[in-house]
Amino acid sequence: MRLLLIRHGQTPSNVDSLLDTAIPGPGLTALGEQQAAALPEALAGEDIEALYVSTMVRTQLTAAPLAAARGLGVLVRDGIRELTAGDLEMLPGDSEHGALYMKTVFAWAAGDTDLRMPGGESGAEALARYDAVIAEAAGSGAGTVAMVSHGAAIRMWTAARADNVDVPFAAARPLANTGVVILEGSPADGWKALSWEGAMVAPAGEGGPAGRPLGETA
Repeated sequence: MRLLLIRHGQTPSNVDSLLDTAIPGPGLTALGEQQAAALPEALAGEDIEALYVSTMVRTQLTAAPLAAARGLGVLVRDGIRELTAGDLEMLPGDSEHGALYMKTVFAWAAGDTDLRMPGGESGAEALARYDAVIAEAAGSGAGTVAMVSHGAAIRMWTAARADNVDVPFAAARPLANTGVVILEGSPADGWKALSWEGAMVAPAGEGGPAGRPLGETA
């Protein structure tokens, strides 16, 4: 299966750099609406057969133009919502709070799945809910599936599950709004990332230094 993981369009909380992960969350800014409107053309070369969104308003608004252009129904699934910030909710992402959030997220991707976000979910819980939606899509028979999800969740899941993406690679590459990670594979055979925001993915171990994890979440 070809899997397109798409970050939603810009929100007011992105502009203010807030850790905003509660359901249903904010809508899109004017720029976010423009980004969503540009998705059908940006993905014109993809033969998308199924379109999933999270339970958060921003993903549903982002997917709406693509769904309309392709005549697709939208499948809403809680499993691909953003990673819960817990006690860090609505704190500044460009601060020590954001650094703690991203440190926890990438610890999960590195295998420390028993670790729990302060006041929030564990890595095991976050991966299980995301994996369940991926498995549903893989079992649907669709050749290409698009999922409009969230920045931290996409980066964490890809670093944890793609054979050729390591934590330093994902940590050094925050996703822009409506940025796309394209993977290929299946739950049984594993996943390989083909591109990250249009750039070919380097093999694991060649991703360069991790850099300073940013407090940006979706």
